[in-house]
Amino acid sequence: MNQGINVAGVYVRDQDEALAFYVDKLGFRVHTDARNGDYRWLTVQHPEQPSFQLGLFKPGPPMHDAATAQALCEAVAKGAMPPLVLAVDDCRAAYERLSASGVEFMQEPVDRYGTVDAGFRDPSGNGWKMIESSPSREAQ
Repeated sequence: MNQGINVAGVYVRDQDEALAFYVDKLGFRVHTDARNGDYRWLTVQHPEQPSFQLGLFKPGPPMHDAATAQALCEAVAKGAMPPLVLAVDDCRAAYERLSASGVEFMQEPVDRYGTVDAGFRDPSGNGWKMIESSPSREAQ
C-alpha cells in the first residue's frame, strides 16, 4: 500500500486574496476549488510538484467556531505559524523575479549554512523561507 502526504494547508484570511497571491505572484496553479455552502476547499500546486497540494483554508465553520476562527487569523497575521519552505534553483534570481511580481520580502537573499535563503510572507501573514537547492544537498 502506498501512503504519503498529499495536501498540507495554511490558514488564510481571504481565499480570493490568497489565490491571487499564490497563482499570480508565486506561479502556482489551481488544483481544486470546490464549495459546499459557505465552505470552500481550495488547493493550489507548484507546477513542478504535481503530487502535492497546498490548501488555502479560511478558518471557520464547520471546523471552527467564530472565536477560534478569529484567534487563528490573528495568530497567522502575527507570523506565529511555522514557516513553509520553497526550494528554488537560484535564490537570488527567484528573489528578483518574485520581487518584480510584487512579493514583499522580509529578508533579502543571504548566504548561510552552505546555501542562500530569503524570506517573505503571504498576504495573511504565513511565513515562507525560500532556500536555494544545492547539488550536494540533493545527493544526500
